[in-house]
Amino acid sequence: MITLEFSHFEPLARIAPDYPDTLFAIVNIVVDQPNVVSIMFDEHTGSYLAGALAALVTTAPDLEQVNPEAVIGAIGGVQSSGIDVFLYGYLQGACDINPDVQVLFAYSNDFGDPTKGRELALAMHEQKADVVFQVAGGTGAGVIEAAKDENFFAIGVDSDQDYMAPGNVLTSMLKRVDVAVYDTIERAVNGDLEGGTVLQYGLEENGVGLSEMTYTRHIIPVEFMDQVADLRAQIEAGELEVIDIRTLDADHFAIISQNPTCAGLEELRAALAE
Repeated sequence: MITLEFSHFEPLARIAPDYPDTLFAIVNIVVDQPNVVSIMFDEHTGSYLAGALAALVTTAPDLEQVNPEAVIGAIGGVQSSGIDVFLYGYLQGACDINPDVQVLFAYSNDFGDPTKGRELALAMHEQKADVVFQVAGGTGAGVIEAAKDENFFAIGVDSDQDYMAPGNVLTSMLKRVDVAVYDTIERAVNGDLEGGTVLQYGLEENGVGLSEMTYTRHIIPVEFMDQVADLRAQIEAGELEVIDIRTLDADHFAIISQNPTCAGLEELRAALAE
C-alpha cells in the first residue's frame, strides 16, 4: 500500500505494527517502522536550479517580462520545513548566480486561496520582483494569474504548470512523484524493496528538476540554459552542495531563517564550515 503526506503519518505509524507482513510506503515523510518504505525528494536541488534561472533572467535586457532590478520572490503556503526546503534552495541558487540579488519571501498561510496568492504576488511585483516562485498549492494559482495579468514571470511547482499562463510561467520545479512511485512498485515486483528504508529521489534519479519550458525556452538566452545545465551537472557529480535546511540544527537554521538573504546564506555557510 502506498500513501502520502503528513496527515497520514500518525495513522500509518500506529497501524503498521499491527500488520507486520504488509509492506507500506509513504511519500514526503519518514515513518520509522520496519515494514514502511519512506519516499523522499531533494526539493532543495531542483529549487536551486529554479533560483539560479530566476536570478539570471531577472535582469535580462531583452525580456519584456522583467525590469532592470535584481529582485525576485517566493511565496510559500504554511511555513514549515516541507515548504522552506523549496524556498531556501531557491535562495541558494539565486545568490550563487548574483550575490546582490534580493529575494523576497512571503507565506500565504493557506494552500487553497488563489486570491491571497494573487495579492502577495502583486505586492512583490510592486517591489520590483519580476520572477515569483509559488510553493503554495492551490493558492499558487493566484500567483500565476497575477504574473499573466501584469506580464511578469511565475515559477510553478510540483507538476508542469507552464501551460497555465504560456509565456508567463518561466518554468516549473517538478517533483516527480510518478517516477518515485513507479520505481517503488518496480522494486517491489522485483523483490528489491525493503521495509525500514528511505528512498531518496533527486536530480540524478529524475525525481526533481525543471520543466521543459515549452512556452519560454525560445526566449531565454541559450547561455542561461547552459549555465543552469552546468549547475545541475555539478550537483549530480557531488561538486556542488546545496544545503537541505531539514538537516540543520536549530542554531544553524536560525541564522538563515532570521536573515533570509544572500548575506544570511553566506553567514550560514561560514558557520557550517567551522
